[in-house]
Amino acid sequence: MKELKSVETCNVSRRKMLLGTGALAAGVALSQVGGLIKSAEATGGKTEKWPWPYKKLDPAKTAEIAYNEWYRVFCGAAVINSVFTQLREKIGEPYASFPSDAFVFLEGGQVGWGTICGSPAGANIVANLIIGPRIDGAHAGHQIAQDIMQWYSETELPTFTPTKPRISATLPTTTSNSPLCHLSVGKWMKAADKSLKSKERKDRCARVAASTAYQLVTYLNEWKEGSYEATSDFSCSKENGITGQFNCTECHGDDVPEAPGA
Repeated sequence: MKELKSVETCNVSRRKMLLGTGALAAGVALSQVGGLIKSAEATGGKTEKWPWPYKKLDPAKTAEIAYNEWYRVFCGAAVINSVFTQLREKIGEPYASFPSDAFVFLEGGQVGWGTICGSPAGANIVANLIIGPRIDGAHAGHQIAQDIMQWYSETELPTFTPTKPRISATLPTTTSNSPLCHLSVGKWMKAADKSLKSKERKDRCARVAASTAYQLVTYLNEWKEGSYEATSDFSCSKENGITGQFNCTECHGDDVPEAPGA
C-alpha cells in the first residue's frame, strides 16, 4: 500500500469532497422520494402503509434478472430491481414510481467502502418496504432482514448458476462468516486467486446478487403463503452490549474490546 504523503492535506480535501457529494446526494434523494410519494398518492399507491401489495414470484427468474442487472447497476440495486421490476408489471404502484436505480450506491459495500455487502442490503430494503418496518409493528420485514444477514454469512456463495453465464470458468464458493463486502469478497479472491478487477470476481459478485435475490423471494413467498418462520436469533447487542457480528475474533484476534456496562 502506498504511503500517504500528507495526512492533513488528504483529510481536508477528503472532508470537502464528502461534504460536497453528501449535500448533492441528499438533495437528489429528497427530490426523488418527494416525487415518489406524490406520484404514488396521485395513483392510489401505498407508501406509508404496510404491507405493500405483493404477488408471489419465481425465485429462479428473479435470480436471472438480478444476475444480469448486476452488470448494469451492481449488487444492491440489482437485487431491488429483480423484485420491483416484476412487481411493476404485475401490480403497478407503488413499485412503478420507486427509483430503484438510485440504490446503485450500495455497490462495493456502500460506494466501495467494504461495509455491508450490497446484496443483503438491497434484500433488506425490499423486505422492509413490502412488509413494513419494525416501527410500524410489522416484524416480518425485520425478521426476513435478519435471516438474510445470517444466511448470507453462513452459506457457501454463490449458490446460483445463471442459465447464460457471462464467463465459462467454474467459480469456487466460499463462506464469508460475515455480511461485510470486504470479508466476503476478500475470502473469495484468496480462494480463487483472482484480483478485484478480474472478470471472474465480477461474475462471482453477480452470482451472489442472484443467489441473494433467490433466497429473498423464497422468504417473501413463504410470508405471502403464511408459512414463513424466522430462524435467526442472533443479537450481538444483547450478548456483548454493543452492535456487531458473531465473528469478532476474526479481525480482533484475542483482544476483543469489551463494551462499557456489557
